[in-house]
Amino acid sequence: MVKVGSSSLTTAAGGLDADRVDALVDVLAKVRSGGEREIVLVSSGAIAAGLAPLGLHRRPKDLARQQAAASVGQGLLVARYTASFARYGVRVGQVLLTSNDTSRRAHYRNACRTLDQLLEMGAFPVVNENDTVATDEIRFGDNDRLAALVAHLVRADLLVLLSDVDGLYDGDPSVPGTARIAEVTGPEDLVGVVIGSAGKAGVGTGGMVTKVEAARIATAAGVPVVLTSASRAADALAGRDTGTYFHRTGRRSADRHLWLAHASTPQGSLILDDGAVRAVVERHGSLLPAGILAVEGEFTAGDPVELRDVAGHPVARGLVNFDAKEIPQLLGRSTRDLARELGPAYEREIVHRDDLVLLHR
Repeated sequence: MVKVGSSSLTTAAGGLDADRVDALVDVLAKVRSGGEREIVLVSSGAIAAGLAPLGLHRRPKDLARQQAAASVGQGLLVARYTASFARYGVRVGQVLLTSNDTSRRAHYRNACRTLDQLLEMGAFPVVNENDTVATDEIRFGDNDRLAALVAHLVRADLLVLLSDVDGLYDGDPSVPGTARIAEVTGPEDLVGVVIGSAGKAGVGTGGMVTKVEAARIATAAGVPVVLTSASRAADALAGRDTGTYFHRTGRRSADRHLWLAHASTPQGSLILDDGAVRAVVERHGSLLPAGILAVEGEFTAGDPVELRDVAGHPVARGLVNFDAKEIPQLLGRSTRDLARELGPAYEREIVHRDDLVLLHR
């Protein structure tokens, strides 16, 4: 699994750099040609590619012009990949996603099936956020996070994040005396490290912050990550020492757990008392009505909701078994009493432990 940023494919003024695209495709096609590896590419660059054709000198801040640039640039981007991969006799399949496609379980499964089928049929999947229709409310925000989610979705063995910087540094890499961090075994290795935002090119939305967060998501789900520059893609895919290697910190989890933690959009919140927080967080139990203090938002049974402590801090996320309007009458009561008074349908958890994930605190 490979993700490449806008700054590695385009010029600072906007517009695709054909030589850069071809150089990346050369590496990907050669690695794939051995038949032992399948690769999915998450590629930024649609908005950046559309800037010059529309007479824009820099990435616009307003959503409407971003969408217009994406509309022009996405066609140019996939056409460039199609032409470049054609040199190797490889067909390209375009997959455009919004966060709705991962925050809704049915869409998430459909995306997984599409990617699996493209790989099975020998096509090369190129994934991007569908910036043409995405709004502020339904955006991934950056393709680094999208890549981490797709890496889990396709059960990747490795996620390679390609940037214009050859790794994570312990400070500003332009300042003498800073050093590249070769390995990260866990969050404790990054304590005190100053992590920068978007790069100098100004055509992307990510930066090192989003790449480190993407690495955290992927490694927690059992997928190791290499962060390096696009010019060193061949080294990363060959397993040679390059960039920064993020070790796995967790095991590969069920799809729905990663979806719940990082791709779902909570439709409301449940406020838990201290005992319920301990039961959920420390004992990994289900959430029962007796431990709920309040309900916030409007949601229906099956929606994702956030579980918060009395101070308002999110501690978990899960799929709720009741509508928001039903829960107030259940607060503070035992399931046995509820079943006796309201019927057997109420002798169940508000959120079952199998449909619940703890959030990073």
